[in-house]
Amino acid sequence: MTFSIVARSADGQALGVAVASKFLGVGAAVPAALADVGAVATQSYANLAYRPQALALLGTGVAATETVSALIAGDAGPVDHRQVGVVGPDGLGATFTGKACHDWAGGRSGDGYAIQGNMLAGEAVVADMEEAWLAGDADRPLPYRLLEALRAGDRAGGDRRGRQSAALLVVSKGRGYGGTSDVWADLRIDDHTDPVAELGRLLEMHSLYFESPDPETLLPLTGALADEVAERLTQAGQVGPDLDESLASWAGIENLEMRIVAGKIDPLVLAQLRSTTTAAG
Repeated sequence: MTFSIVARSADGQALGVAVASKFLGVGAAVPAALADVGAVATQSYANLAYRPQALALLGTGVAATETVSALIAGDAGPVDHRQVGVVGPDGLGATFTGKACHDWAGGRSGDGYAIQGNMLAGEAVVADMEEAWLAGDADRPLPYRLLEALRAGDRAGGDRRGRQSAALLVVSKGRGYGGTSDVWADLRIDDHTDPVAELGRLLEMHSLYFESPDPETLLPLTGALADEVAERLTQAGQVGPDLDESLASWAGIENLEMRIVAGKIDPLVLAQLRSTTTAAG
């Protein structure tokens, strides 16, 4: 009743899980990840204890394949109904599908990834997810690569019972809000008619609000641009002792503080400022 991918970025710095299901709040049950340690997805009569157990094993240097074997061997519950995928900080990913999982059920794995699903429309779901993952741009941020693989599974039919929830969890050292955590992205769609599409919308918003700007795209706050920004900030009621402070104050109200750089402006911030003040005017 669920399809997922656990994977590692090409540079090994990020680990994550993307999952979708005809199940309420799948993000609360399936994914877990720890920076520089690994990621795990537990599903199909999910044993939520697999999450801390897998991360503990990976944290001691146990490979993903051996971690999955240990999880299954130590499970006193209905192992034949279980499904799990694991990836570590290096090496092959690993996946397990119990022989009693509801059809179609199965998985695929390789260097740095594991894909699995049960109660699916067919094998094409995991096959298309694997193809999308392998064909994806290795330099693209991991949250977007995971989402593309999830979209491929959704297009192939996904959970044969329908759609309800989806989630994305990605970790990387210092990539969390303000550099104070390792949680790069933690997004959940708990109950929606098109959860994978909605997850994509939230990821775009997450990038806008919580990621730092590309230094190559920043525009100098000088000349006519500085005059325009000052005028628009005045329209927005932000009049400070200097332009940088006024812009920072406005950005804080708009939740764009992560994109503020003294003496410059991010084109995305500029677009938001123009949109906000045009709408207000």
